[in-house]
Amino acid sequence: MDGAAASTTSPSNSPPPSPPPDLLAKGTMITVSRHYFSEESAKDSHCFHIDIMENMEENYGMFVWPCSIILAEYVWQQRSRFAGKKLVELGAGTSLPGLVAAKIGADVTLTDDLHKPEVLENMRRICNLNKLDCKILGLTWGEWDAPLFELQPDIILGADVFYNSTDFDDLFATVTFLLQNSQGTVFITTYHNRSGHHLIEFLMAKWGLKCLKLLDGFSFIPAHKASSLQGNIQLVEIALDDRTVHQ
Repeated sequence: MDGAAASTTSPSNSPPPSPPPDLLAKGTMITVSRHYFSEESAKDSHCFHIDIMENMEENYGMFVWPCSIILAEYVWQQRSRFAGKKLVELGAGTSLPGLVAAKIGADVTLTDDLHKPEVLENMRRICNLNKLDCKILGLTWGEWDAPLFELQPDIILGADVFYNSTDFDDLFATVTFLLQNSQGTVFITTYHNRSGHHLIEFLMAKWGLKCLKLLDGFSFIPAHKASSLQGNIQLVEIALDDRTVHQ
């Protein structure tokens, strides 16, 4: 077991906390889900957990989607690679992958649409709930605000960011800028393969990027987690294409 995992061990049978009283008083549909991560594949073997506040009445940025669960599991399984790294999660929403990275020792900046303050506020609440010190940043893809230029991540995460095709070019513009802004950076994303990998391949070629790794999302996730998920979910690692950079 990694040292980070050992230091975050918690009782496996403890229930998740209740939502904050101020939110319950507003009558919102707030729930707290608990997500466990373990060395073993057994359901009852836990190293640590992340608690997530979800709001069933709000937009999709307030809910834990299957792509987030799979990406978070990948971060956990590859934790020695993430510990101590500077990491940015794009379109973080409920931020499960980024929070796992923070828990294992990464320096994490969680970002979501600047124009969705309710999502950003929920991210702050979730960080506080888990006693994790992550930076929260409003970042709208394709908009060149000053904070974007200060980000120099080693790793970029994005779960289910290929959702609305009208956003794809703005997303890739932001990803490409961040990859260019810090040498050796990689973008790791999980997505529902709704129209085939050829769309992602087209966008990578258009923006001078290349695929480093492509995995079936269900090939590494424990069976007890996979059983509650649906869809054709893939994980891809993307980097700058050196051939394009040096042209």
